[in-house]
Amino acid sequence: MRGACACAVVCALVALCAAAGLDEGTRAAAERQLLALLGLPRRPPHTHRPPPPVPRAMRLLYDESAIPAAAANTARSFYHTPTELDDRFPGEHRFRLYFNISGVPADEIARGADLTFQRAVGTTGNQRLLLYDVVRPGRKGKSEPILRLLDSIPLRAAEGTVNADALGAARRWLKEPKHNHGLLVRVLEEGSGSTDAKFPHVRVRRRATDAEEEWRSLQPLLMLYTEDERARAARERGETKLTRNKRAAQRRGHRAHHRRKEAREICQRRPLFVDFADVGWSDWIVAPHGYDAYYCQGDCPFPLADHLNGTNHAIVQTLVNSVNPAAVPKACCVPTQLSSISMLYMDEVNNVVLKNYQDMMVVGCGCR
Repeated sequence: MRGACACAVVCALVALCAAAGLDEGTRAAAERQLLALLGLPRRPPHTHRPPPPVPRAMRLLYDESAIPAAAANTARSFYHTPTELDDRFPGEHRFRLYFNISGVPADEIARGADLTFQRAVGTTGNQRLLLYDVVRPGRKGKSEPILRLLDSIPLRAAEGTVNADALGAARRWLKEPKHNHGLLVRVLEEGSGSTDAKFPHVRVRRRATDAEEEWRSLQPLLMLYTEDERARAARERGETKLTRNKRAAQRRGHRAHHRRKEAREICQRRPLFVDFADVGWSDWIVAPHGYDAYYCQGDCPFPLADHLNGTNHAIVQTLVNSVNPAAVPKACCVPTQLSSISMLYMDEVNNVVLKNYQDMMVVGCGCR
């Protein structure tokens, strides 16, 4: 059962590539099947808007093929969405940040949420950053806001970035999307009665003098790490996670390929490069532009050689077939080892998403 499930994505990729030159109905059916296997309800729509720049933090995660949160297989980045409430916070020491995460699918569970701030250059003195979840906003002249402290970060005189933990707020927003009132950030002077800092070490809001390109690299960034239902089910079944190191997987596949010296008709891994432009997905997949998926094909002859990775059942089935071909068919050539790949893509609301997909690249083939 595991083998059938494991090769489902690769089989769908083969079908989609094969359908590229066929009628629209066949191709659409193959595309729907693959999108479902990737956990996407539909294909992100075509848009005339230019895609937003990929945040540097997202690009680093993609290059490393790793998400820094236990069990998470998806990363999303969010910038502050400006609202009319911004005018109520004219200073640089106190600001409300609002992140619209309503596009996150309902089956995903937050496993981590980091809010990153950029440090000011050449600052001195000791300060502290306080991050609050606005559980309930205040009403002017009637009630104070209800705030829940999420994190408290000491700021020392140094350049770099500051990371605050916003997981508690992100989990609440996903459960109660109508009660997302944003985050309140305060920067305080330490050692002077904890008054608000006049010149904070971090940038919490945009200045009138900030150019678009400059502010893009300075503005606070929320990185949300989630686990979708498919990954959660696999983890709860106790399935071993395959490596996320793409280069290591390619090296293992390369060695396995060169160990097989048999004729072309014997079960082995075959080349299959999936070009996302050829299947019409290049407008919403940022990276990679394509990848080596491979597939398995070939005969499983009697007796099964050791390098064909046959199970005991496959050996028995092949033996019975050799005696009475009408009784059972031969064992089938299928993927026995697969690895994952990382994909950067645009979701339905034009946000950049990084997701690690398991079972996307065939590493080894065998008879089952």
